[in-house]
This record gives sequence, C-alpha cells and structure tokens, in this order.
Amino acid sequence: MEIRFEKREQPLEKPDQKHLGFGKYFTDYMFVMDWDLGQEWHDARIVPYAPIAMDPATMVLHYAQETFEGLKAYRTAEGKVQLFRPEMNARRMIKSNERLCMPAFPEDMFVEAVKELVRVQEDWVPSEPDTSLYIRPFMFATEYSLGVHMAKSYKFVIITSPVGAYYPEGIDPVKILVEDEYVRAVQGGTGFTKCGGNYASSIAGQVKAEKMGCTQVLWLDGVHRKYVEEVGTMNIMFKIAGEIYTAPLEGTVLPGVTRDSLIHILKDWGYKVNETHLSIDDLMKAGHDGTLEEAFGTGTAAVVSPVGELVYKDDKVTVNDFKIGELTQKLYDTLTGIQWGRLEDKYGWIVPVE
Repeated sequence: MEIRFEKREQPLEKPDQKHLGFGKYFTDYMFVMDWDLGQEWHDARIVPYAPIAMDPATMVLHYAQETFEGLKAYRTAEGKVQLFRPEMNARRMIKSNERLCMPAFPEDMFVEAVKELVRVQEDWVPSEPDTSLYIRPFMFATEYSLGVHMAKSYKFVIITSPVGAYYPEGIDPVKILVEDEYVRAVQGGTGFTKCGGNYASSIAGQVKAEKMGCTQVLWLDGVHRKYVEEVGTMNIMFKIAGEIYTAPLEGTVLPGVTRDSLIHILKDWGYKVNETHLSIDDLMKAGHDGTLEEAFGTGTAAVVSPVGELVYKDDKVTVNDFKIGELTQKLYDTLTGIQWGRLEDKYGWIVPVE
C-alpha cells in the first residue's frame, strides 16, 4: 500500500507521561483513507492531526453508520515498540462493518496502516510504567444525503493517544451495578459489533451506576433479563468454585481480544473455562455462599479490572473481601508482561513495529 506523508510544520507539545489519564491527548499525525463506490479504497495518507470537515447532511450524523476499534502500542524496557494481536482487531472490524453494511477494510492494510502510523511517531509511545499508545481506528459514512441506505462513500481514520491507566483507581477493585432496567443487546442486533450506537445506548446505565457509587454497569441479556453478559467497556469473567465462567459469543457480546487471550492462558494453566449462560441469581448466590472467589473485567483499555462488589436490586455481594484476587493479579501480570515484553510471547501475539 502506498501511503502519502504530509509533514507537520510545528510538532505538538508532548504531555507529562506521569499524568496522561486516558484519551486526553492526541499525537501529531493521523492515518486517513477513502472509499468510494466504483473506486474502492484509495488515497492512503498520514497527515497532521486536525478536525475533519463534514457537510451537515453527512450520513453518519443522521444514520450512525460508524464502527471503531481499540488497540495499543507498547514500549519495552529495551526501547522497542510492539503491537498486541492487531490482526484480531482488523478481523473484528471487518465483522462489524459487514453487519452495518460498510465496506471491509482488508486485514493486511489495517495492520500496515497501524504499524506505519506508529512508526512515524514512535517518539509518542510513552515509556513510564503502565503507559502505552492507545490506537483508535474508526470508519464512517461520508456521503452527504438524507435517506436511509448504504452510503456510497466512507472514510477510514486512525488516531493515537498516549495513555496511562484506564481507571483512576488503577488495578484496585471496582464496584459494578447490575442493570435490570435497560438492555445492551439482543441476538440479531449489533451487540457483537464495535459501533458507536452500542455505547450511546449504554450511557443511561452508566449514569445510573455512577449515581449509585459504582464504576461500571454489568448488563443482563435482552430477552430474559436473567443471564450475565458483559460490562459496559469490558467482557467479564467469574471464578466460581475453581472454574471460570464467561458469557458465550452468540451475537450479543463483543468478541474481545483480551477475553480471547486470557481464555488461552487460563486453559494453558489447567483451568476449566465455561463459556456459558450464567444467571444473575446463581451469581449472587455464589457470592453469598462463598463460592464466587474472584471476578474481573477484561478489555484492551483496562486490561484486567478486578470487581470488588456487585450491586443487584437491593442486594450486594462483596468479592474476595474487596481485594484483588490471586488469579486476577496473575493474569494481569502475565498479559501485561507479554505486552510490554517482560515475559516470553509463546503464543506469537506480538507484532514488532520496525
């Protein structure tokens, strides 16, 4: 793929690596490529980070044809920069685009675009502990026309942001509200995709959770309002009586890269991983009788996030005395160890940026 490069006249000032937060600062450049009916993908370019001009009738503003991804670049102790399983993000975006009737952005082009954008601004990849360069590829309909139909033009963009820990609490356990009023997804819908509409509809639950002193929302299935599915920004796993439980991938749960990676690791360690429907009643019962040993969210942004308390209706369950569990900590240390190059990558997940 030929990528045109447009140099920035004045580089942006880099933020303090010790106080990055998440998604607050953006780098010098972004990758942009266009798709037009009859012309396919064309004009790949890396240009200075800047606003994107859109006609008021641009279809994404009215009909929400939009998908996105999230991955990271990591700096090793030796100063090398590497990615973690970017091909999985590419494949997931293809599936998301297919559901929203958007053109596929090919896997090889996706990985090449990510690598080249990171390579061009390698000095933006932070080196402080627990920091990384968050990478946000996204795609949206650019045709300006009113009327619900598949658009005739799209734009694929990648922006990057140096980040610290996703949660201000860091690796400390968080409180989770089990949502019993709203639903996130139903089979046949867009729950398995990474599209903005899924997140927009989840904000009401998030607002409610925060009012109740919780950090996140745990969604139940949209039909029975009974089975545990995922957290607003993460998949979720539970260790019950020595076994691992997580929701199955049946069209309502995002197929997380971190989720898949941890399942591989857990099985290698000899754990039985049950990808099955777990009812909220059985989960709360396990919390009360002591068989719920650990609970943790999994995702690119937070990596592994321990759950210290579940709040469901008028009931509360404290998990592992509101302390991070031994397995949760081990998973976090192992996965981040691979990502930052501290541990051997025996799975072939690391992609160097050279």
